[in-house]
Amino acid sequence: MNEKVWLSKYTDSIEKEINIPDISLPQILLDRAQKYPQNTAITFFGRKINYQELYAASIAFAASLQRKGIQKGDRVAIMLPNCPQYVMAYYGALAAGAIITQINPMSVERELEYMLEDSGAETIVVLDGFYPLVKKVQPNVRLKNIIVVSLQPSDRDITPDHYFDEFLKLGLGNFTPVELDTEHDIAVLQYTGGTTGRSKGAMLTHRNIFANVLQTYEFFKESTEIGNERFLTIIPLFHVFGMSSAMNYSIYTANDSIMLPRFDLEEVLNTIKKEQPTIFPGVPTMYVAINSHPRAEEYGINSIRVCNSGSAPMPIELLREFEKKTGSKIYEGYGLTEASPATHCNPMFAERKPGSVGIGFPSTDYKVVDLATGTEEVPVGELGELIIKGPQIMKGYWNMPQETAVSLRDGWLYTGDITRVDEEGYLYIIDRKKDLIIASGYNIYPRDVEEVLYEHPAVQEAVVIGVPDKYRGENVKAILVLNSGQSVDEGEIIEYCRQNLAAYKVPHSIEFRSELPKTNVGKILRRALREEEVLKK
Repeated sequence: MNEKVWLSKYTDSIEKEINIPDISLPQILLDRAQKYPQNTAITFFGRKINYQELYAASIAFAASLQRKGIQKGDRVAIMLPNCPQYVMAYYGALAAGAIITQINPMSVERELEYMLEDSGAETIVVLDGFYPLVKKVQPNVRLKNIIVVSLQPSDRDITPDHYFDEFLKLGLGNFTPVELDTEHDIAVLQYTGGTTGRSKGAMLTHRNIFANVLQTYEFFKESTEIGNERFLTIIPLFHVFGMSSAMNYSIYTANDSIMLPRFDLEEVLNTIKKEQPTIFPGVPTMYVAINSHPRAEEYGINSIRVCNSGSAPMPIELLREFEKKTGSKIYEGYGLTEASPATHCNPMFAERKPGSVGIGFPSTDYKVVDLATGTEEVPVGELGELIIKGPQIMKGYWNMPQETAVSLRDGWLYTGDITRVDEEGYLYIIDRKKDLIIASGYNIYPRDVEEVLYEHPAVQEAVVIGVPDKYRGENVKAILVLNSGQSVDEGEIIEYCRQNLAAYKVPHSIEFRSELPKTNVGKILRRALREEEVLKK
């Protein structure tokens, strides 16, 4: 079903199509610094930075890059946890005309070397703790400038090219504005996880990213007051979700971003108690942790009004429990790296359907097409592959024309996600194509089994994978983390599943763990668990 057909009934609350001004990302920060100079832009462990200060630091960073010879189109890598320097480097590099290469600070040597070499980055901004790793790969890549961020200046015990605060002083007062073509100039190389082969650098233009910010605002304008909200920013900024839904969105709305460099439950709860955030973009594992804390209500978590959940499916039972405890509303959405990232979300202005990722953003078309050829749209309610078209869709993959041609066809992005759409256009994500389990000829979608497992009172986290079987092809295996103080054995879980699932979906084995492997964003690494099983054989 095409979004333009059914979204029209919501036009009293939301525009079907939005106009995207020809404005670059650095111009957004400049505008906010001019209109709201004293508004707090960033809160970091009690330190407050206003918009005027943030813009000045970003332009100083841009001028210093220019002094070091950085020109339009050069790549600048950022390898930092959430901190003010991340935002300064991000907007400063863009103001200088550079392309940001975002790197997960937890990348291992092989991953770091690949992304630096593939992007051709000659400059990197890195946390001091990861400086030795960068120096180790430097001989094999093109790095010329290493700028080190030290969150504890008193602990400086290395001698990099520059420390961040000293680097800012190099070009003070000497910034030369750079003309940017917002539609064609790349702002960010956002590398995919590499779960299906080599990690690919999605080329996101200034227009792609700004369009997604505008789409998000149009969708959430009822709940986002300009200059009067406090975002709880734990989701990593190097991740496309954190970049867009936390950093860029809070800046566009002239609001305060309360940053934490990692998810530590006690630290998060104490920050909530002190800073009283109102908006919390996060992932299900974060909500699970807060929801499981026995005294969460004592930390004033009811200050949070809106939670925007993404990156992984939100179990329905968790959604209900979290909302009951906090009084907030969780709006589950959907997106992917190649779409800057958001394309769908449950609306505030219409029915919210638990289990669905909602309706399409303004100016976003989508269809569900047959899995075999990807050319025929399937009827409402039937399963197929989701394809999307809109202004937030990437330019393509960096130096990968063949991969680009596979993913982008006739203006449509082929997502690789198995989905269905109901008669009102609400989208339901069933699974990734590659996560589909085929046992004795039956198609089994892990999320169907996981939803049932999450309803068991003893289960805190659940992930379902297919494991090789000579007779059936694959068997279903569930890996569980139990709630604190709970005890249950394999037989009880399997019997519970028999009562709530078709026989072919019931797990053949259950494994209990104290924790599950996750990305920095908190997304469960299903692929890593599958690989473990393969190695056992």
